[in-house]
Amino acid sequence: MIKWIALACLGVAAAMGQTSEFVADPMPTVQCHASTVVETAPGELMAAWFGGTGEGQPDVAIWSARRVGGKWLPPVELAREPNVPAWNPVLFRAGGGRLWFYYKFGPSPREWTAARRFSRDGGRTWSAVEHLPAGLYGPIRAKPLVLGGGLIVSGTSVESYRSWAAWIERSTDDGLTWTRHGPMAIPDGGIIQPVVVPMGGKRLRFFARSTVGRVCVSDSNDEGVTWSAPRAIELPNPNAGIDVVRLKDGRFVMVYNHTAKGRTPLNLALSADGERWTMFQALETEAGEYSYPAMVQGSDGNLHITYTWRREKIRHVEWPLGKIPKP
Repeated sequence: MIKWIALACLGVAAAMGQTSEFVADPMPTVQCHASTVVETAPGELMAAWFGGTGEGQPDVAIWSARRVGGKWLPPVELAREPNVPAWNPVLFRAGGGRLWFYYKFGPSPREWTAARRFSRDGGRTWSAVEHLPAGLYGPIRAKPLVLGGGLIVSGTSVESYRSWAAWIERSTDDGLTWTRHGPMAIPDGGIIQPVVVPMGGKRLRFFARSTVGRVCVSDSNDEGVTWSAPRAIELPNPNAGIDVVRLKDGRFVMVYNHTAKGRTPLNLALSADGERWTMFQALETEAGEYSYPAMVQGSDGNLHITYTWRREKIRHVEWPLGKIPKP
């Protein structure tokens, strides 16, 4: 059974002094969605998202903003493809001094192609856009797991007309090249957008969005080469994106919609083992869409979370490490 504790009924405005702000207000576009966030240097952040007149419209581009000195700088356009929408940016830092930026473009997720750029100065300047070969997508929505020594394990997925399945893309050279592993699928349903976390030793676990009403997981005992059959765990999932972080002290935190239908509320849950969870905070509880969260742990230990706020803005919440309860 999922546990609840006293903080569960508090919303952002009443939640004891943590930072809660929009990355841009007003936004440069009518609609926005699917944010990603990364710490580019101690105390500095970068977020990216897609925005335009509406999801799937040909004017949708990737926008980004940097947070320096505790303030978000004005957003700038990071990628645009001619006459076709862009989708699902992902930012992450790897070895070799690179900050990677991946995104997709195409009429729909069933027809998209992946592209990427990299920066060596924390997102101030970027390489030329590189379009990836067909079938290679990079991280599909959530950040990959960077393990060091050149090894990166990235969750990806394919949304075919009648079938959704998760895949893993694995790099041993800090993201320069990739191999694909999978698929991981469930009977009578679909899973997509997996996020990979370390479980100790060579064991990894991914948590995935699903069409069966609950979060699904799969395990690897060989650093992401092979994976178990996915299974559902106790947490509800309304077919919406999630993110998970394993804290430096070993605890796990998930940001997700604690409901089987709709995209509100948006919640934080805690686990000691990645299996049994305690929902400890509701970030949003009002009517509307609060979805596609991204989360990283900063160098100071605090969590930085970005998410879609009613498709109108991207909200950033900094959650202090000291306000995450013990399991």
